[in-house]
Amino acid sequence: ALGFTGPESTLADQLGIQLDNRSNYQTKNYQTNILNIFTAGDMRRGQSLIVWAISEGREAAYQVDTFLMGKSNLPTKGTGDLPIQ
Repeated sequence: ALGFTGPESTLADQLGIQLDNRSNYQTKNYQTNILNIFTAGDMRRGQSLIVWAISEGREAAYQVDTFLMGKSNLPTKGTGDLPIQ
């Protein structure tokens, strides 16, 4: 969680990570446009509450586990959250 400040552009600029129209990191299944780089929480969703950062971290862990292992036994909410705006 970044505390309502939003992600700094330095890392995205250096690595070529695509941003959305709100300057958050664009992702598909928590993975950025750069292979092997995942993001969650405020950097992906935008400024929000800590409970969303926790939820995002858990979902990101599920996606990373699936990416690395081909499957995951970690719990997931699937599409149970409100959509990202």
